[in-house]
Amino acid sequence: MLLFVGLGNLGKAYAGNRHNIGFMAVDAIARASDAPVFRSRFQSLVSEIALAGERVLLLKPETYMNQSGRAVGDAVRYFKIDPGDVVVFHDDLDLAPGKVRVKKGGGNAGHNGLKSVTAHIGNEYRRVRIGIGHPGDKALVHNYVLGDFAKSEEAWVEALCISIAANATLLAKGEDENFQNRLHHAMESAGLGGNRLF
Repeated sequence: MLLFVGLGNLGKAYAGNRHNIGFMAVDAIARASDAPVFRSRFQSLVSEIALAGERVLLLKPETYMNQSGRAVGDAVRYFKIDPGDVVVFHDDLDLAPGKVRVKKGGGNAGHNGLKSVTAHIGNEYRRVRIGIGHPGDKALVHNYVLGDFAKSEEAWVEALCISIAANATLLAKGEDENFQNRLHHAMESAGLGGNRLF
């Protein structure tokens, strides 16, 4: 079994926040896979799909971002999931908007959701880093990540989430580099690549 975790904050007030792009990605995967309705379990909203012949649990923690690891840890322990089979989708200030990188382990770059996950399951899980750009000043970061995507950003956010969902099977197969490349080409083909995003 694989565990796909979207990081974000539940509630209408947070739904369009840059910090919630992990939720948006998992929701897009659920839609593309005709997933059953999300239900409350493991301090999360949970659904299950099949990808590449694998059971994939989709999980959106209800604990708020800074305590995401409590929810992830509950699911990991219950199903005895290896941390290497956990894929966490999250926003990343250090990547340009629309750029995606997948990595296993590494630092948390000040991301409180990742810090919490690492505290509960260790560091050997996979991360899908989804670039949201940086406001340019550290003092502006808090309001920036908890601010909604601008109208001008909505096209790339939607296109990227659709592309993540369309290529999620590659993540299930462990083909992380191929997944990255497919997203890069999809965004360029949609006219959302070039220097502006990549």
